[in-house]
Amino acid sequence: MTGNFASGSLVAAPSYISERFSGQQAYAKRISLLAAFAGAEFSCRSCYVLISARWLNIGTEPGVLFAFSVSAILFLTAVFAQIGRAKDLFIYAPQARSFWWVLLYLAFAGCSLFWSGAASSVSSALYWLSLLSDVAIVVLLCRGFGVEAATHSLMKGFIAGTCAMAAIAWVMPREFDLRLGDLDYFNTNQIGNLCALALLMCFLLAARGDRRWPGIPMFLGLTLCRSLSKSTLIAFVACESYRFAKDKSMSRKQRWLLIVGAVVVCLAFLGLWEAYFAIYTTTGNQAETLTGRTAIWAWSLAAGLNHPWFGNGFDAMWKIAPPFGGDLFEARHAENELLQQFFAYGLCGIVLLAGIYGSFYRQIRLIRNEPVRNLLIGLLIYVVVRGLAEAEPFDLLLPLWLITALAFLIHAETSRALSDDLG
Repeated sequence: MTGNFASGSLVAAPSYISERFSGQQAYAKRISLLAAFAGAEFSCRSCYVLISARWLNIGTEPGVLFAFSVSAILFLTAVFAQIGRAKDLFIYAPQARSFWWVLLYLAFAGCSLFWSGAASSVSSALYWLSLLSDVAIVVLLCRGFGVEAATHSLMKGFIAGTCAMAAIAWVMPREFDLRLGDLDYFNTNQIGNLCALALLMCFLLAARGDRRWPGIPMFLGLTLCRSLSKSTLIAFVACESYRFAKDKSMSRKQRWLLIVGAVVVCLAFLGLWEAYFAIYTTTGNQAETLTGRTAIWAWSLAAGLNHPWFGNGFDAMWKIAPPFGGDLFEARHAENELLQQFFAYGLCGIVLLAGIYGSFYRQIRLIRNEPVRNLLIGLLIYVVVRGLAEAEPFDLLLPLWLITALAFLIHAETSRALSDDLG
């Protein structure tokens, strides 16, 4: 009798898990409005300071405080939304190793506030709390609404928010070098990165069977090209080249349509690119250009070597680094992700960066859906290539909230595949 009971349990357990995950997969097609709003806010926060400083002419502080306030409201709302919701996340969350690397990174960044040379310790602490709340919001949403429903909704909200940001970018006055955006508050690199990430989310949703974005990828792609963000465009081309070479599910017709479309877009923007590069080559000594970044790299490396083990701390560069170039450009970060982590957290930062991206890559390798696997590897290629000439002052180029959401989603997918094999 005991043997029969044990045998029955072994059969029933995978079946129960499979039914649970199948229900979540069906629920992924539904929208969590709270998660969608959170995704939109993660994108739209990029222009809050622009609105307060440029449009309302009331300074930068109201825009920053508004961003903090929205994050706090979202976090509290996500906490209250847990009441009466499912709590399946923690069945498998402990095995999503990328998530634990994210928590370790956040903990170390928080501890570094004690030795940081930041200009304002209070402001830096608020930025760290905002970073922490982003990850916490994602965890709470996945816990309350289900991993797949919450993650799909987050991405859909981010795409919608980015479309709004792209529309704003098109109607804004152009910079002197013909690029989109505002050099001080909502620059071309931010616009290009938002569009690239939103495009990759569109492709990911499509690869997972959620095709509801007619026309939007084209709009985002045109805005990405029009942004003239060199590092972002190069990184996106590298990402898509990998997918083009590896994705065997793509038909010959689709490949030719992509090639023809890319050629048409390049021809349409050829005159603009020529005019931009003519300006770029005559102002190449500016610190914000690709060639002018060498001074920022050299200073960041030297400053990092002064504190090689634990770095200079969270938000330690702003108002501390000297102005660069003839226009006295004030660097917010090291303009290179590896250098930024070394400057902020020393060798510990390098280990944390490798741990996060390495564990995320190992998770991706477990995905059986080939288009999804290739797309996420392409996402990592995009981040690594862009990281050669870009960085974030607080976050990683692949945002911690997005790593958390995708880590849970990947683990849910691989767990479901494993349970199907066992059942």
